[in-house]
Amino acid sequence: MTEKVAESSVELHELIARRWSPRAFDPDEKISDKQLRALLEAARWAPSYGNTQPARFLVGPRGSQTFDRILGVLTEANQAWAHRVSVLFLGLAVTRNEKGELPYATYGVALAAQNLVLQAVAEGLAGHQMAGFDPQAARREFSLPDDVEPVVAIAVGKPVDADILGHEALIDRERAPRRRLPLSEIALSDWNVPAF
Repeated sequence: MTEKVAESSVELHELIARRWSPRAFDPDEKISDKQLRALLEAARWAPSYGNTQPARFLVGPRGSQTFDRILGVLTEANQAWAHRVSVLFLGLAVTRNEKGELPYATYGVALAAQNLVLQAVAEGLAGHQMAGFDPQAARREFSLPDDVEPVVAIAVGKPVDADILGHEALIDRERAPRRRLPLSEIALSDWNVPAF
C-alpha cells in the first residue's frame, strides 16, 4: 500500500496528515456495519449553517443495488477503479426546508463529507471524494426531488498497492508525491501578502 503522509511546516494531526485520495483499493475487503455506521455518524455530526443539517448520503456497500447504481453514474475514468471499493456514497444537499432556501447547503455537505473521510482514515480505510459523476444521471437514477442536489461521490475502502490498477500511467499517478500550494500562497494578511 502506498503511504502519502503530508509534508507540512508544523506537525499535523495524524488523521489529516495521512488522509489522501487513493484509487488502488482491495476488491475483497468488506466494510463492517460498525465501520459504516462510524463513517455516517461522523458525517452526521459535522457543523452546518444554523444547524440546518442539509447533508444526506445514499449508501451503497459493494454487492448492493445502490452500489451498482452509484457506480453507474460515475465517469468511466472513475468506474475503472471505483468498482473495487468497499462502499460508494453519493452526497446530497437538501436545499430547502419548511422555512425556505437553505443557505450554504453544499458547504454543509462538504463538511460532512470531510468528516466521513477522516473517520475512514481512523478506521484504517481511505476515502476518495469525486466530482467525476453525472449529477443529472444521479437525479434520474434515484428520482431525487428538485430541492435535493447531488454534490459529491465518495469511494471508501482498504487501500492496496498501486499495481492493482494495471496501467502504468495510473500506477505512476498513484505513487506520485502529494503536492499542495505553499502556505505563503493560501494564508494571506492582505491580497498577495503572505501571512507566513
